[in-house]
Amino acid sequence: MADYDYTFKILLVGNSGVGKSCILMRFAQDKFLDSMTSTIGVDFRVKMMDVSGKRCKLSVWDTAGQERFRTLTSSYYRGAQGICFIYDVTRRESFEDLEAVWMREVELYSNVDGAVQILVANKVDLSSERQVTTEEGQDFAQRHGCLFVETSAKANVAVGQAFEELVMKILDSPVLIESSGSLAPSGVKLSSAATGGDQAGVCAC
Repeated sequence: MADYDYTFKILLVGNSGVGKSCILMRFAQDKFLDSMTSTIGVDFRVKMMDVSGKRCKLSVWDTAGQERFRTLTSSYYRGAQGICFIYDVTRRESFEDLEAVWMREVELYSNVDGAVQILVANKVDLSSERQVTTEEGQDFAQRHGCLFVETSAKANVAVGQAFEELVMKILDSPVLIESSGSLAPSGVKLSSAATGGDQAGVCAC
């Protein structure tokens, strides 16, 4: 017998350097590493989580943000019940690219109707360098029907909350619960480093 009630696939998308891999590392292992290598294609980690009285097995997929990996990662949008759109509050272009690039890719490649989307504003610990306000993030999320959470992977601010809110919303949808199942496709190639990051050398988290 499985020791969990549901299995869900969660996808992290956004520009290179916004801290996707750092968020994944913080959530999955409660760690923050200053030095991380680039994510090559896709990395993923499994995390058990108790939400609303249910034991959920989350397969969280970290996609490379670089343009050259777009065709490689497009297939990994399929089957995701939850999608995290992540931007760096100190880089306005990473916020603007969510609508211009990443939401369009989800529209093209996602095949799960009603997949829950959450807007994650990362690096809020760098308040003096901030270029995107909380109000802008809230307005964006409202316009696109997304949940919204501000996080810092480095300072361990609200990372767990982001995933908990996402999973709670998934559990509220019978259609998404029915779509849960085996997630890891055969022959998947992950990054060579177990702790892949968005930026070579110093992690921009």
